[in-house]
Amino acid sequence: VQDNGVGIPPAMIDRIFERFHRAEAHRSRNHSEKGGYGLGLSIARRVAESHRGWIRVESPEEGARFLLWLPE
Repeated sequence: VQDNGVGIPPAMIDRIFERFHRAEAHRSRNHSEKGGYGLGLSIARRVAESHRGWIRVESPEEGARFLLWLPE
């Protein structure tokens, strides 16, 4: 999955897969959204790892790309 939004700060990259970690409110596209609970990426990582796969994020200066790999 890839987008061309504001990107993820390098200091946050290591934390985005932690349970209950949420992006700062000012980085949200729609300030009226309540946001999530900070569980989606944590769950995705656990599912990937339970199948001996992985999930990674790349975030150059703008945008972000999430890569998911599962073995056959």
